[in-house]
Amino acid sequence: MLYEIRVEIHGIDPPIWRILRVPSQINLFKFHRIIQKSMGWADSHLHEFITNEKPYQKLSERLILETVLSAKKAFLYIYDMGDGWEHEITILGEAEGPEQSVCTAGARACPPEDCGGPPGYYALLVALADPEHQEHATMVEWLGDKFDPNTFDLDKVNKALKRLR
Repeated sequence: MLYEIRVEIHGIDPPIWRILRVPSQINLFKFHRIIQKSMGWADSHLHEFITNEKPYQKLSERLILETVLSAKKAFLYIYDMGDGWEHEITILGEAEGPEQSVCTAGARACPPEDCGGPPGYYALLVALADPEHQEHATMVEWLGDKFDPNTFDLDKVNKALKRLR
């Protein structure tokens, strides 16, 4: 069985989100890796899942997604405890198809690592948009001129997910 799942970063407007199809029998560690690849994170920070008010992190290789979810339709995935990137994970339902993880839709680019969570990301966007901003040159030097917050590349995400198998 496959779950169709929406992953959306809290505190960002317009939203940054992905629709994923994942096997219900994967463990939470693999699900974490799928979220990382689909969102565009570098997997360089700690993470945890919170469902039923219970955090899961250290035992995530033993816990199966279907077992953890049971009747729950939504839960949190937190990435980078310092920046505090909270992701709302919503189970949209069951899906048909091959037992492999795939991204079917999404919107907007993932924020850069270590930019300071949602407040830092908004400050970064302001600086990038204004060549006269005192931090503009620093932000362009850090990210290069290739970062476009409105871009989402579905093919690139699915190629990254395919390499996880």
